[in-house]
Amino acid sequence: MWVYQKKLQYPVKVSTCNPMLAKFLVEQYGGADGELAAALRYLNQRYSIPDKVIGLLTDIGTEEFAHLEMIATMIYKLTKDATPDQMKAAGLDTHYASHDSALFYHNSDGVPFTTAYIQAKGDPIADLYEDIAAEEKARATYQWIIDLSDDPDLNDSLRFLREREIVHSQRFREAVEILKDDRQQRKIF
Repeated sequence: MWVYQKKLQYPVKVSTCNPMLAKFLVEQYGGADGELAAALRYLNQRYSIPDKVIGLLTDIGTEEFAHLEMIATMIYKLTKDATPDQMKAAGLDTHYASHDSALFYHNSDGVPFTTAYIQAKGDPIADLYEDIAAEEKARATYQWIIDLSDDPDLNDSLRFLREREIVHSQRFREAVEILKDDRQQRKIF
């Protein structure tokens, strides 16, 4: 059960209309390493993970939905006042033609979101290593978007998201060690 607070996890401010920056952020909205894929991956994997770490997947999966909400807000703010010509110049003309300024789950190349992005092997350690890799890829993507951005207000929120990816990766690494230690303990029946 979740309790929804009508506020973002971290404030999102945007200095100016910038559809090109929005196009980059779409990768974190509907891309393979984005927030939606992460949330769905973790909340799905929790059904085949040992009880010792199930809460971790629930907590991080839920937080990823909060990150998705932040990304959606960023994209909306970056495009809400954009003209069709600005959308076209940013490479968002096909998006605009199909969706106007509505958000749609696809990556920055316009490829629609697919559940093929969501990995679940059923082996807890393999799944956690997949989760570590997903967090590290998201961290790298956030850094690259920051490198491309000239919006100091937006970069503040992006740095927050990048740091949360680092924390999630660390927590998943801790979970791997918990499960490895558990496997090595002698079982007596």
